[in-house]
Amino acid sequence: MKVRKAVIPAAGFGTRFLPVTKAMAKEMLPIVDKPTVQFIVEEALASGIEEVLVITGKGKRSIEDHFDSNFELEECLRKKGKNELLQLVEETTKINLHFVRQSHPLGLGDAVLQARAFVGDEPFVVMLGDDLMTDTTPLTKQLMDNYQKTHASTIAVMKVPRNEVSSYGVIKPDGKVDDRLYNVASFVEKPKPEDAPSDLAIIGRYLLTPEIFKVLQHQKPGAGDEVQLTDAIDELNKTQRVFAYEFRGKRYDVGDKFGFLKTSIEYGLGHKEVQGNLKNYIVKLGKELEAGKVK
Repeated sequence: MKVRKAVIPAAGFGTRFLPVTKAMAKEMLPIVDKPTVQFIVEEALASGIEEVLVITGKGKRSIEDHFDSNFELEECLRKKGKNELLQLVEETTKINLHFVRQSHPLGLGDAVLQARAFVGDEPFVVMLGDDLMTDTTPLTKQLMDNYQKTHASTIAVMKVPRNEVSSYGVIKPDGKVDDRLYNVASFVEKPKPEDAPSDLAIIGRYLLTPEIFKVLQHQKPGAGDEVQLTDAIDELNKTQRVFAYEFRGKRYDVGDKFGFLKTSIEYGLGHKEVQGNLKNYIVKLGKELEAGKVK
């Protein structure tokens, strides 16, 4: 069966970005001029996904507004002949998006469970907004292509420094199927570095079969007293094969302040409007740091 649908959980409080996320959706924080959630939606579309469901929560209305039409703005830009800006605005309305609200933020697993009616009995992709991926072929498309061979749930993983594994779900490999595809003995949510079964961490892209919903229905809270998707995947792996696929492209972690700043700088260096000035500023700032003029 073809993979047609994607789910983007966006119901969290965004506490790592307080105070700005007190009144603003974390997913709308811009990387130069584009909100992070739009990068995720664009990856889905570039991968051939036909329908996208965004799981929202309290204070997330701005995400819906962003992907809605704005007649007054569009007319203003059209009358002033600002066609490039008009095209940018109109592009956000050409996406087949659906929205559903998670009334209580009970964890990622519970957020995915809200997509059950939307997904039905089809395989689907879960895409987390904290991870922006770049590669010749989008990571979501890589997972979808792999599904056509295995017809099994497949979780994207990537090697991370051993001292950082406690921030991730981690796999215990059980041999390799090919160069990138692993059989998995178990999935462990946020293990201590000394207890981690590997340095292969789950990085925010999941291709799942619909049987995951039956597991999530009965999944008890785990780490952080939340319903963990990793725990449900580990349970699913006991009844049907779940693979791990190693991603070797570039991953940007926008889930914390430092990662967000790094991403903004790197994206800015490739942005035609600001790359020249930004590069010159970085060179100048580097010289000032060396001279001790900046603390």
